[in-house]
Amino acid sequence: MPELPEVEVVRAGLERHVVGARIESVAVLHPRPVRRHEGGAAHFAGALAGRRIVAARRRGKYLWLPLDDGDAVLGHLGMSGQLLVQPKDAPAERHLRVLFTLSGADEDRDLRFVDQRMFGGLLLSRGGAQLPGEIAHIARDPLDPAFDDARFVREVRRRASAVKRLLLDQTVVSGVGNIYADEALWRAGIHGERPGERLTARQVQELLDHARTVMSDALAQGGTSFDALYVNVNGESGYFDRSLHAYGREGEPCDRCDTPIRRVAFMNRSSYFCARCQPVPRRSARTASAARRRV
Repeated sequence: MPELPEVEVVRAGLERHVVGARIESVAVLHPRPVRRHEGGAAHFAGALAGRRIVAARRRGKYLWLPLDDGDAVLGHLGMSGQLLVQPKDAPAERHLRVLFTLSGADEDRDLRFVDQRMFGGLLLSRGGAQLPGEIAHIARDPLDPAFDDARFVREVRRRASAVKRLLLDQTVVSGVGNIYADEALWRAGIHGERPGERLTARQVQELLDHARTVMSDALAQGGTSFDALYVNVNGESGYFDRSLHAYGREGEPCDRCDTPIRRVAFMNRSSYFCARCQPVPRRSARTASAARRRV
């Protein structure tokens, strides 16, 4: 799934190419991508005609395009969604779902929402230009200038949940997905199953700093692309995957100690770590006692 750097690359591309454009018409070619729009596909298309795009914003993995009347087009790329700026005469993509015909900013280009698996989606957020109400519960991300480091440290240290689960909790911190969580944990030398309450404030801050650094590095290189699905608005893939130390490297030697990287199942996904640099945490007495009671 695209993570914060990939989504930020897309946002920056939209800012360059579609801000200032007027939406002349919208064609919804499949209803599923607009399933969360209350009025349905026809209403979504009709409500956007004639409006001008005035900005491109992001919170975590969500994107929105504020409109000139205070509303916004809110979008999430899901697992395979792409927002592409294409020449009007370019052939339609195989999985083209929503077509925005534009005028004004770049006369010969359209905005296309392409989504093979259709877990992503778009909707019109009423009054959502500053922050759509639909995502008001989403926390800020580590690259947000207004992100509160001290609050994050306190939140992690008061919880018994595994620290990787906290990194993926979008109400605690947004934008950190499975790839960058594993990378930040590797850099910090912390196992993902370590409970937040068993970390020092310094450890949590260092982990946050590593998450911020790894995402900034990925952003500078265009994001992490493992296949053709993860692209920017020009259809170009990122290449940060060449710089990964943990994720996707099962069996390869750790870049610090040469111990083979391990992979374990995690929330229907995988976690990658070095057993030497990131030792598996011992269970606390409370956890062990609870396990004995369950038996």
